[in-house]
Amino acid sequence: MRTQRTEFRRRSGRALCAAALAAGMAFGAGGAQAAGAGPVRIGVIAEQEIPIGLGITQAAELAADEINAAGGIGGRKIELFKYDDHASASDGVRAFQRAAKEDHVVAVVGSFLSEVNLALMPWAARLHMPYIGGGAANRISEMVHKDYARYKYVFEQSNNSYYLARTACDISSYALVKRFGFKTAVIMSEDAAWTKSLDKAYEECLPKVGLKVVGHIRFAPDTTDFSPIFSKIEALHPDVIIGGLAHTGLKPTIQWHDQHVPALLAGINVQAGASDFWTKTNGAAQGVITWNTGTPGAAVTPRSVPFAKAYTKRFGTAPTLEAYMTYDSMYALKQAIERAHSTKPDALVAALEKTDLVGTMGRMEFYGREARFTHDVKYGAKLVSGVGIQWQDGKQVAIWPPQAANGTPILPKFVKAGGHG
Repeated sequence: MRTQRTEFRRRSGRALCAAALAAGMAFGAGGAQAAGAGPVRIGVIAEQEIPIGLGITQAAELAADEINAAGGIGGRKIELFKYDDHASASDGVRAFQRAAKEDHVVAVVGSFLSEVNLALMPWAARLHMPYIGGGAANRISEMVHKDYARYKYVFEQSNNSYYLARTACDISSYALVKRFGFKTAVIMSEDAAWTKSLDKAYEECLPKVGLKVVGHIRFAPDTTDFSPIFSKIEALHPDVIIGGLAHTGLKPTIQWHDQHVPALLAGINVQAGASDFWTKTNGAAQGVITWNTGTPGAAVTPRSVPFAKAYTKRFGTAPTLEAYMTYDSMYALKQAIERAHSTKPDALVAALEKTDLVGTMGRMEFYGREARFTHDVKYGAKLVSGVGIQWQDGKQVAIWPPQAANGTPILPKFVKAGGHG
């Protein structure tokens, strides 16, 4: 009997050791298994009813399929869980909670809406869920900086409002001031969280590149008649209108064209980055300049054009600006998980902070804990700055930076070079 008990203890001990070894080899959170024994679950949250939101989900699907076809992440396949936030902060929060608590994802990529991302931040903190969002409000990264211990799980795949303004100023300097001699500008932005810091940065950087700000207009996002706004702008005689438009770019573009407002429409116009913007405006987009993360034909990096071709072939449309961001974020997660040999939240955060990835938008790195914009993607010519694009005869033409350009700036017939000043 005693011998049997001794042998039983020996076998039990060997079994426990084997179990411990297996657990040590495993990586993951929430019961994730060892490499090859289970999928890596990743959530993607975005509004599915508009192209920019759908582009997030489609880019995540494309990246996941590519990664899986190449062997997965450390031998494990990606399993993608998709959620629609319906452009609602409350729906976004519910989706995030479901992703973490019911579907047991290890990370989430997602929404382009600052309001949604700001609502998700407390939940990323409570649930210790790494989240790479696309909202442009400076508040997101500044909150991470001020309360790192709480918000360290939140990253941003886009340049924030401050850097979007700098990009628009850099594009304007190259394409408008130096080429056409423009001297004055009116800022025209929708009244939203992301444009508050955008407009403040515009006021700082536009004069530095040679554009005197002669007016500043903020309008309600539900505005339908822009005639009074354009009449006010025309009375100020600016050479260019520098926009801050995310959800409202369509109507002002059409009315700008129909009224022949003699100031070029430029700045940030998110809807103008969509491939169907020309069709939706019935050609009124001619001459409109905006920023985008990329555009077909613009070789920002060796990965830019192949991605655009693959995306267009699969989905029948060119990638939206958030598609480039989300695609790169999926590969950043792959790199981080493989570097950490883990999907545990804190290990994944530490690995994401070391991201160094040549993606479709540029070289992707995140600002560190000591930076003002903690966990924002770094901005710069050799990092991520995006491209300046202009609608010309039905096509998006890259006009900035020079090394990625495949065309030169033009003016619509009702806008004159030389400026009013």
